[in-house]
Amino acid sequence: MDQINGIILRTQDYGETNKIVTLLTEEYGMLSAVAKGAKKSKSRMAAVTQPFIYGQYVVYTGRGLGTIHQGETIQSMRHIREDIFKTAYATYMGELTTKILTERERNRPLFRELLESFERMEEDVPELAISLMYELKLYHVGGFAPVVNQCVNGHVNDPIAGFSVSEGGVVCEQCRHRASDVFVLSPNVYHVLRLMSNKSLTKIKDVSIKDDTLNTIKQILELYYDYYGGMTIKSKRFLDQLHLF
Repeated sequence: MDQINGIILRTQDYGETNKIVTLLTEEYGMLSAVAKGAKKSKSRMAAVTQPFIYGQYVVYTGRGLGTIHQGETIQSMRHIREDIFKTAYATYMGELTTKILTERERNRPLFRELLESFERMEEDVPELAISLMYELKLYHVGGFAPVVNQCVNGHVNDPIAGFSVSEGGVVCEQCRHRASDVFVLSPNVYHVLRLMSNKSLTKIKDVSIKDDTLNTIKQILELYYDYYGGMTIKSKRFLDQLHLF
């Protein structure tokens, strides 16, 4: 038995009374385990295995699926579950995490990043900004993050002028005409994109970003993930229906 701190990414029904719970944990990375009795609305296990909860769990890890024997809530993230917009973003972030991470591969910085992201969403920090920052961190974990610190073609002396999905990152003024899919980037949008990619949310106090800037980065990352990520994210359809993404 192990005592594990984890954030619930998703749950799915398993038999008549149980659920399979997928957590992002500090100790084991992403971990899936059976929570017995979690489908019973009045059970203690149901209360501590709701989506987005950050809790402490006693888990038999073993091989294959683990088993959750008991749990205590550390942070309920109740405000996320009670708001349809926050729920949509948190669900998207959780599903994207499950697509990119490998089971039981520890990644404490990403765990801290997701915990901070959910805590900020509880505090009413704009969900889109939080989601984009976390998404870029996942791209680094997945090994397909865009080049944002200098021109993809290695030109270090020319100012950055745009972003090319096909080239895999930012391009300078000299290179912007070489690709047909270049998004023009203002100095401010480029600054925000680089900050989102490089800096942990845990080190940023104020996440006040203009809507136009967020929408430009959102459009870029949406196309970028379609080009390099390739895995279908079902929860994104819900975001589309809400006209959020």
